[in-house]
Amino acid sequence: MAALQHSRFCKGCWEQMHLPVPLRGVISAPFRAFGVRPSRMNPNTCTICELMFTKVMRVRKITIDATVMFADLRGYTSLSQSRSAEAVSGLLDAFYDECADAIWQHDGLLNKTIGDAVMAVFNFPLQRDDHARNALLAARDIQRNWRERRDSLAAALGLNAGELGIGIGIHAGELSFGEFGRSHKDLTAIGTVVNTASRAQSVAQADQILVTQAVYQRAQPDLQDSHAKTFQLKGFDAPIELYAA
Repeated sequence: MAALQHSRFCKGCWEQMHLPVPLRGVISAPFRAFGVRPSRMNPNTCTICELMFTKVMRVRKITIDATVMFADLRGYTSLSQSRSAEAVSGLLDAFYDECADAIWQHDGLLNKTIGDAVMAVFNFPLQRDDHARNALLAARDIQRNWRERRDSLAAALGLNAGELGIGIGIHAGELSFGEFGRSHKDLTAIGTVVNTASRAQSVAQADQILVTQAVYQRAQPDLQDSHAKTFQLKGFDAPIELYAA
């Protein structure tokens, strides 16, 4: 996998406010002195982007059209009970790295790491008309790169490579994005879109990507050969159609 090329200037500040905020190199030193650094959620954006709501937009949250992706490392929970903490932490590091590189390559935010899963948001602060397609391409990159890497990881743990699959779910639509909480502020997305993406991931098989009809409609022609299957997702009254991508 080619190394991810990081931007010298914050893409988010430039696209949102037309401010050239340096992230790397000598000219970034004065900004770093004031706490302006590459964001941990996307190194091509900065900490100003994370504070944009309260400091720039004067609001705590906004409603946006976005795509949410959940990726989960299958078998990690049982593996953590039978292998050393050092061995499984190395596996988790590799999983996070592969997910992060693919998400950032397609202008998404790696919003959360939740145990053996990651949550990504596409379309803020880097706004892209084809954000659903970007999420799909990121998911495919994750699967492809992980398949290339997991043989050596499985061998080190004494496992079959098939035991280290990734399940991914993706959904798109309107959601609430911003700072939630009072004593502990969390910059994240909430809403039905997030819940649906999470539930889609939960029913995806290892090495599988499942997307909703909203993503299927937006990410054509990349999904023109996909066919729908009906699932009864936990917490949802009505069955939902998901497409294998």
